[in-house]
Order: sequence, then structure tokens, then C-alpha cells
Amino acid sequence: MPYRLLETAYTHARQFLATLPDRRVIGSADYASLLAALGGPVPDRESDPQTVIDSLSREAARGVMATAGPRYFGFVIGGSLPVAVAADWIATAWDQNAALYVMSPAAAAIEEIAARWVLDLLSLPPSASVGFVTGAHTANVTALAAARHDVLRRAGWDVESDGLQGAPRVTVLAGQEAHASISAACRMIGLGSSTIVRVASDDQGRMRAGQLEAALASTSGPRIVCAQAGNVNTGASDPFGEIVRVSHDHGAWVHVDGAFGLWAAAVPALTHLVAGVERADSWTTDAHKWLNVPYDCGIVITAHPAAHRAAMSQAAAYLIPAPNEERDGIDWVPEASRRARAIPVYAVLRQLGRSGLAGLVERCCRLATRMAARLESSPGVVILNEVVLNQVLVRFDADGVNVTPAVIAAVQADGTCWCGGTNWQGQPAMRISVSNWRTTEDDADRSADAILAAFDALR
Repeated sequence: MPYRLLETAYTHARQFLATLPDRRVIGSADYASLLAALGGPVPDRESDPQTVIDSLSREAARGVMATAGPRYFGFVIGGSLPVAVAADWIATAWDQNAALYVMSPAAAAIEEIAARWVLDLLSLPPSASVGFVTGAHTANVTALAAARHDVLRRAGWDVESDGLQGAPRVTVLAGQEAHASISAACRMIGLGSSTIVRVASDDQGRMRAGQLEAALASTSGPRIVCAQAGNVNTGASDPFGEIVRVSHDHGAWVHVDGAFGLWAAAVPALTHLVAGVERADSWTTDAHKWLNVPYDCGIVITAHPAAHRAAMSQAAAYLIPAPNEERDGIDWVPEASRRARAIPVYAVLRQLGRSGLAGLVERCCRLATRMAARLESSPGVVILNEVVLNQVLVRFDADGVNVTPAVIAAVQADGTCWCGGTNWQGQPAMRISVSNWRTTEDDADRSADAILAAFDALR
């Protein structure tokens, strides 16, 4: 029976994947109809598992967004490469807990290899520590916890033992356009979000290093500076060389939130965008963005393994440590029970290699530029950002009125592609994020034409 169920799941998955090239991006069912079809009271009796899988696949598929498809541009979401999906299925079948080496030598070894490969590809210190977490948000929480430990340790305070009550005040400095995850992470580790010192950004969302230097000069005590690789709206990255220099001059820890932009370091033609990033103290990124592995998989990296381990590790009589210093994943992440999420990362890097990964990122950037050029050729369409990576910000003006929200709604309803909205410097804008390995020039052109058609209909 288990094998038959797997075959059934494979059939449904294959049928779904086959629809992606031409599938409407938006689902056909709303929340209420999905609740009605899938819900009801808790069943009193057991059901045939075959029926459960068939029903789940049939009913839920009506509400599935084609985020894995080639024309989903709403958020920075990469589709899953076939080798990543296959590896993820194997990881699920193996059902390994990657917390301890003694639980799974295979998971520990694969995680260590994937970690070393990621450091090499991103040109980060080979001695850095690496943890595989759920996503960039949890990665930011982890990195900032390590930063909190280190800056307080230098101030003579053991935060892991004594907590924050009575501790020296930790000041976090971040750009005006820092991702919301930074504020949320500060809340979660007890530093607070409203206390963040905001540093002015330029018209592309890049932190102004001169303003940071002034802010550091006006503060004292333990400090953490949060920089950004890849602004979520414009794709721009902060000037890391200057930021790291002035921050380290003031004794601050530098953290880089690089959910998607950090992957520019793996592309020879784009490394200038993140020059100096390797000199920071911690970094985070999402593998399910530009590495195109399934959810969930974030990566946290620190240049200070002792601080990382001190902030995260657990100890108990039943938690048997690795006998010869083999990797225990529990030392680097907030979770104990967790899936072996490094297995798909390993599979993708093994398949793509250095050149394949660079090609994937470059292709997405090229297609973003192509869409921007096609859109901008139409009167009333304004590209608001410098298209340096995979992000395109667009405004639509009709008779001097910004009609962008209406264009976005029409595009989403049409279903040819899916683009989200944002607010950039006080005005509504459409945000296009090209991150999927499936996206082709034809997809980019079809999507741009559908967007223009929606705009023309409104005009």
C-alpha cells in the first residue's frame, strides 16, 4: 500500500507539473469553496488512504497558485529544479532528523558538504559556520542572536546565562529600506523593533555609508549594523566596503540580509554589486529563492562560529554529541527536530556546479531587463528602479493619474502572470521579481504584453 500511494502522489504531481507552462497563475477556487470541499468536522472513522490522496490532489489543486511556474513574479520565489524536487522526495522518504550526527550520519555529511560548497560559491570565509533553517527570516533571527551574544560578550555580559535584564543596551542600526524581517528578528530576540536606529537610504534603497558613520559616532556600547544585499523592491545592494569599514572601526558587528541578492556573489559578472560583502560578520540567504530548491530552506552563516554555537546549541543527557567532532546540525539552528533540508541544496549544487548556478542567476537578471525594456516602451509606463538584478519596479500613469493598483488587480485576475504591488517612496508600484529557472524569453514577453494589455484596457 505505501508504494501504491507514492505512485498515486507521483501521478498527481506529474500531472500538475505538466500544466505549469500554460497554467493560469492564479487558482480557480476561493477560500470559502476550499474550506467547504476539504473541511467539515473531524472524521469519526478511518478513510481509505488512496481516496484521501486523490481527493486532496483534486480539490486543493483548484486553489494552488502556480508559484512554481515560469510567469509568477509576485514575490522573490524560485521554482524548484527537478533535481531538487526529486532529492526532496528522497529526503522525505528517508525521514531523517538532521539535528545530530548520531541520528543520521548521511544527513550530517551532506549538510557539511553543502555548507562548504555554499561558502565557496559565495566567496565567504571557509572557516565560517553554516546552519540550514526554514527561511531568511529564521536565518536573520539566528544571525542576530549570534551577533547579540558576541557584542554583549565583549561588553562583559553573558546573555545566554543571564538574559537581557540588566544587560548593556544593544543598539541595532539598519537602513531606512531594510527588509521587514530585520525588525521582526529584533523583536524575537528581545532587542525590540522601535529602538532600531534608521539610517538614510538613497533613491535605490541603498544605505548611505556617510549617514551610518554619523549614526555610529552618536551612539555607544554594543552595536549591530544590518546591511542588505538585494533590496526587495529595487534589487540594489548596500555599499558593503564602506559599511564594514566604518562599522568595524566603531566595534560593531555587521550582518548582511542577503535573501536573494547575496547570490550575486556567485556570478562573476555581478560580484561588483556586492563588493566587500565577504568582510561582514554574518550573512543570510534563501535557497528557495535563487537556488530554486523546494520550501523550506534558509541559510545562516557567521564568520564567528563560537558566537553562533553559543547562541544556538543545546545540551542534555540524552542529546548524544558527535563522537569525533562530526557535524551536529543542532549547534547552528534554533530547531531540534528538523528535516534534512540540505539534501536538495546538495543535489542542486551537484547538478548545476559553479557555471550552472551563475547561468541561472544571470538569465533571471537578463529577463528582468528584457521585461523592463518592453514595458517602458509604452507611453505612461515608468520604470522606477535601476534594473541591476531581478527586480523591476513599475508605475502606470493615465492622464497624469497613477493607476498602478488597478493595473495590478487586472493582471492578477487575467492569470497570464502574477505581479504584486508595493509602495515605493510614497507611490504605489508594481513589483516584478524574476527568480524561476523555468522562465523563458517567451514567458517574459507574454507577461509584459499581458501587463500592457491590462494597462491599455484601463486607459
